[in-house]
Amino acid sequence: MMTNTQTSSSTERIAAEAPLIERLRAGDDGAFAELVSTHTGRMLVVARRVTGSEADAEDAVQEAFISAFKNIEQFDGRSTLGTWLHRIVVNAALMKRRRKRSRPETSIEQLLPQFDDGFHREKPQSIEVVTNGGGGSIVEREAVMAALDELPDEFREVIVLRDVEGLDSKSAAESLGISDSLVRQRLHRGRQALMKLLERRMKGIES
Repeated sequence: MMTNTQTSSSTERIAAEAPLIERLRAGDDGAFAELVSTHTGRMLVVARRVTGSEADAEDAVQEAFISAFKNIEQFDGRSTLGTWLHRIVVNAALMKRRRKRSRPETSIEQLLPQFDDGFHREKPQSIEVVTNGGGGSIVEREAVMAALDELPDEFREVIVLRDVEGLDSKSAAESLGISDSLVRQRLHRGRQALMKLLERRMKGIES
């Protein structure tokens, strides 16, 4: 939930962007250049997390900016331009990733918690899941991203959007074109599978 301070700050940013939005709607090339220079760095970071590829991230961001410029009339002004662009970039990056499904995936069923002979769920070893900005060593962060890449797309996408990008369930659902409940279900199962993959990787690093 946003605090009053956060709401006020967001409202101020939206108001400050009004002149730029008007210039964009008027087809001002200078306004478009300003939009690109202001947001490219952050959007590339977002696209890299989703695609896992520098080249695909650059393509996705370029496509997203072109789409934003063409569809600026659809921007309702209820969020900042950065928030609106973030959604467009995420969608473009997801499309890029879905077109390239050559990477090997690990079946999620074998990664979910199992039950022992007494019908008690086996508890995995406790491992801190380190997402971007969440602390941990470089080795741990690299292990997380490598483990994420082994998950089937539908689970990886949800984890990236919710745990890495920080989107809420509703926003993630809109980006993926699925229901909130399905986002929550995939997030729960995906986190369980990710923990199992991390256990294997961290054991390999320590041995």
